[in-house]
Amino acid sequence: MGYLEDFREQLDQDNFRKFFQLWEEYCTADSVDPQEFVLVLESVKRSELAKTFGQYAETALPLWQTIQEERPSYDVLRLIVDLQTTNSPLLADTAFEALNKHYGDDPDFAKRIRLIGLPTASGLRRQNSFQGSMSHYELLAHLNVGNFVFHAGGWGTGEIMDVSMVREEVIIEFENVLGRKSLSFENAFRTLTPLKNDHFSVRRFAHPDELEEEARKNPVEIMRLLLRDLGPKSAAEIKDELCELVIPDEDWTKWWQGARAKVKKDTMVETPNSLREPFRLREASLSHEELFHKEISTKTDIREIVQTTYNFVRDLPDILKKPEVKQSLQDKLHALLSDPDITPAQALQIHVFLENHFGQKVQDKSVVDVVKDISEIETIINNMDIIAFKKKALTAVRASREDWADLFLKFLLSLQQNQLRDYVLKELNTEKTRPLLEKALRNLLTHPTTHPEVYVWYFQKVVADEKVPFHDKHGQCEFLETFLILYSILEPKTEYRDLIKKMYGILSGKRYLIVRNVIEGTSLEFIKEFLLLVSKCRSLSDHDKKILRSLAEVVQPSLASKKRRKESDGSIWTSEKGLRRTQERVKELGTVEIVENAKEIEAARALGDLRENSEYKFALERRARLQSEMKSLSDQLNRARIITPDDIPAEEVGVGCCVDLTNGEGKPITYTILGPWDADVEQNILSFQSKFAESMIGKKQGDTVTLKDEEYTIAKVRSFLNA
Repeated sequence: MGYLEDFREQLDQDNFRKFFQLWEEYCTADSVDPQEFVLVLESVKRSELAKTFGQYAETALPLWQTIQEERPSYDVLRLIVDLQTTNSPLLADTAFEALNKHYGDDPDFAKRIRLIGLPTASGLRRQNSFQGSMSHYELLAHLNVGNFVFHAGGWGTGEIMDVSMVREEVIIEFENVLGRKSLSFENAFRTLTPLKNDHFSVRRFAHPDELEEEARKNPVEIMRLLLRDLGPKSAAEIKDELCELVIPDEDWTKWWQGARAKVKKDTMVETPNSLREPFRLREASLSHEELFHKEISTKTDIREIVQTTYNFVRDLPDILKKPEVKQSLQDKLHALLSDPDITPAQALQIHVFLENHFGQKVQDKSVVDVVKDISEIETIINNMDIIAFKKKALTAVRASREDWADLFLKFLLSLQQNQLRDYVLKELNTEKTRPLLEKALRNLLTHPTTHPEVYVWYFQKVVADEKVPFHDKHGQCEFLETFLILYSILEPKTEYRDLIKKMYGILSGKRYLIVRNVIEGTSLEFIKEFLLLVSKCRSLSDHDKKILRSLAEVVQPSLASKKRRKESDGSIWTSEKGLRRTQERVKELGTVEIVENAKEIEAARALGDLRENSEYKFALERRARLQSEMKSLSDQLNRARIITPDDIPAEEVGVGCCVDLTNGEGKPITYTILGPWDADVEQNILSFQSKFAESMIGKKQGDTVTLKDEEYTIAKVRSFLNA
């Protein structure tokens, strides 16, 4: 199959000129591999060049005539007819003869030939288009009750429920559409593809539980099945096909990690080097040795050769049991040591590689001997690419050098990988070296911007209550304060965008669990400083700050205003009128608007091709809005509390009060403070959650408030129930 990869390369690049040059060379051969011929034409059919190629597809007929095997000969001709746009009489006759040979005994043969539009059926020589006619006949022959098809317009896999040759229609039940759908044969030709009962999409549609069970037991077989039937797929596309539909979302990450590790060792699946590239199913199995030589043959850089060789040995350790393979790898690594372009870091990696995986020293020197006298060992280890080899080099430093502690303190700040930092921290966190470690960490606490990533890493150690320096309550408080200072310093800097996201996740994770644990039992002075630092973090939302203040008020209740203490139970205050209005809105959502939206979604689905269906997209967006409103209001109704005379304070402003105000000119104005469901700006009814209402709550007659830069005096406070 020497041509297949070359054809695919040109098709992937949409380079028709080079593709056609290759095609002309291919067609001049005296014989052809039928399997390769089929794969080439299938690749063309799936490509962007299929339409352009159509006028040249018939040039494949001389090469097709050299195929002796019956089934491959038929498949190649079918693909030629699918692709061609010339509609020549010769090709029509050839297609008819092939169909007659395969389906001549079919009692509906003549009628089906007429339906697919082959002009030779009635002896006519018109230039009718019969592109795809052989595939259309196969579809008609496949349309039997219980068989399965795939709909190209977004309806997904479907099971055939009924077929009528009289009405020329088929009735199908699809996975993505409610109810059964009737399609004319003409429409079926445009949108349906026949599927075998063992096809991946059929098994997912008809037997999902069995497919899930097999996917858990043998993920490699499921991956082979998926790639065989759906073609090359990237990791993201594989997730789209399997997650939820086969493997539940909560199990996906664990399943995929295990499946990917096994697939990398499979000799039939070609694993990509990056996330965006697709997994492919090979036409033939390759041995592990062949896979390695194929991969390594494209590498010229020492770094890539070492990394590729390491990945190979790591993923397929049993390969070293073959003496000839082991010797070949050793020779390759030794040869690299003589390369004039090799760097000290690469040389050290090869020393570690040979000792760790082959039990072999270089010039009778162990890794411990090598690192013992290297002056720039910190730089060299930091420049190593393979983390496992870095760890081995660090252990060698620990075992061989008297200055290891000083070096490890430097490594603590310079290493990029957390697992290596963990190892260095563990070695330093002993009775003998802990004072040096504490001094370095105190310096990091004082100057966190010098190594912000390291600070964030160690902050997590401290608040996790690990037995490390500063893990006591005082140390945790110090590190939390500095964490917030660092957050406010880094948040405007674009280069730290990812780190800020991580820091926010640490703060807010598990409903601010870290903050809860650290501030519990702390002093009023600390809590005030904590809230001041929170207020300086501009990228924290008002909602975040409100939650953090609430947590602080739980620790120090004296910080909470009377108004806040009253609202601490999360009640939604409302009048009877506001409650009835909200209940009616919930009823309308559930019985009218959501029902109407469900009908909109079903109608939009019937339009087909959900990927390009704007009506379907808008209907789904409306459903999300309606459901969100329904959930929010239902939750609020559970917390609703009707304002009673006992809830309304007599001498100070609070929920349920009418507040009479006068300005400096004696001009009166009245505001009523109720719940959010009763708020009406035009009627001067404020929600107790509004800023102006908050500024009045707790104040008494004679106190002053400011509205739009104008000062008002509270003239009178009274109950809205008596207004």
